[in-house]
Amino acid sequence: MEFQLMTQEPISYGYMRSVTTQAKAPGQARKMGAVKVSMLSPGIIYEPYAPREKIPFWKRYFTRNGWKRIKEELTSELKSAYAIAKLRKAGYSKQKFYTEAVSIYKEINTQMANGGKATLRKSVTEHMYSALKNEIKQRESVWPTVYWELIEPIVKVRTLRARLIGVDRNDLSKVFIQLTLEFLSKQKFEAYDGKGAVVSGDKNKEVLVRDIWVFEKSLFHPGAYWRLCGRIKV
Repeated sequence: MEFQLMTQEPISYGYMRSVTTQAKAPGQARKMGAVKVSMLSPGIIYEPYAPREKIPFWKRYFTRNGWKRIKEELTSELKSAYAIAKLRKAGYSKQKFYTEAVSIYKEINTQMANGGKATLRKSVTEHMYSALKNEIKQRESVWPTVYWELIEPIVKVRTLRARLIGVDRNDLSKVFIQLTLEFLSKQKFEAYDGKGAVVSGDKNKEVLVRDIWVFEKSLFHPGAYWRLCGRIKV
């Protein structure tokens, strides 16, 4: 939730979606190079991914709106391809990144369930850290204790979008990259009240969960690493 452009987002311990955090609605996407660096993060999700409904074949290829849709999708795919190509020049490996992303996904959800605010800091951007602390506080006011478990290996990970964010008009090498990933996994969840009684979920049942998270990394800060910068409402 590290975005100034977040919509209302659910607490992300798997399928527990009943407690939400209010955030600012996204403004118009900023142009490349117009974002200022703040605390080693642009502080926004650039062109956030949004699922689109499929349209009939005839409407897609024989209407003006259909061709407009094709053009938009092609442009988006080209932007993603360009961002990935630039990332590969910096030594990117998809398999290695996916392994790291799953590890971050598991760590953040575990710490959210355990109320580990301090340990979250390294894994998330600054705005996201503030939002997650608020989520933990809000959740603990309803469910003081929760159980959360990720069943590994997870079902699927895939990249939905890749974007570059320039931060210096005079130096095109100064960019951040954001990768939007879809996680499909089986999880277990159970929540307890102050007396330890189960009030939600069932830790003996596996539930299939779909999450969309946005990871960010600077390509020009020495020692930069991947952090969670946002979550897209599913």
